[in-house]
Amino acid sequence: MTKKQMLYTLSASAVLLTVLVALQIGGQRAFARESVKLEKHIHALSKVSIVDRVRAGHFKRVDRVIARFNPGLDAETRFAIANEISNAAMKYENLDVDLICATITHESAFTWDPEITSPKGALGLMQVMPATGQFLAAVEEVAWASPEQVLYDPVLNIRLGSRYLSSLIEMYEIDGGLAAYNGGGKRAEMWLAQNRAHGVLYEETQNYVPAVLSLYEEFQTF
Repeated sequence: MTKKQMLYTLSASAVLLTVLVALQIGGQRAFARESVKLEKHIHALSKVSIVDRVRAGHFKRVDRVIARFNPGLDAETRFAIANEISNAAMKYENLDVDLICATITHESAFTWDPEITSPKGALGLMQVMPATGQFLAAVEEVAWASPEQVLYDPVLNIRLGSRYLSSLIEMYEIDGGLAAYNGGGKRAEMWLAQNRAHGVLYEETQNYVPAVLSLYEEFQTF
């Protein structure tokens, strides 16, 4: 082999080696990219799995409460109620399933009847007043046909009632929020300003707050 041929061979070998190295590096980079994608996908799936487990737990807790107070409620309605309570608990950081269930239990006079109506005109599971419901419906972009059509719908009632309760708890904490939900914000403000002194709240509200909190504590042990 001549010197020229040897140089040509060495040059070709160098080019081939360079190409192989480049391919190897490119393959490693591609592999790394795909690995990152796979890790993200696995992480996303694990998050979905966690959410599914949380929601399954929510459904069981709600169903146990409904079975206790309204065992004759049809399965479709029970599922819809449980689903909406789970949605609210996951949407609002200051609410959880047990607190919503405690509020519904007391507000519905322990009946869990979606069409219960109070003597004062509050409607549905969370006993939402029509004027409050109409305002909340506008905020939630829920079409308002009539108080009965919206507030007797358990899903919409819970959606609106949970938003209202969450906003009150955000302003007044849990006990103050419950006081405001039952007796109005002004009275709750007065009560908190006077260090929760007895006699500031209306008598109904004075009994309402500890009653709901007692149910809340009970449901947490279910």
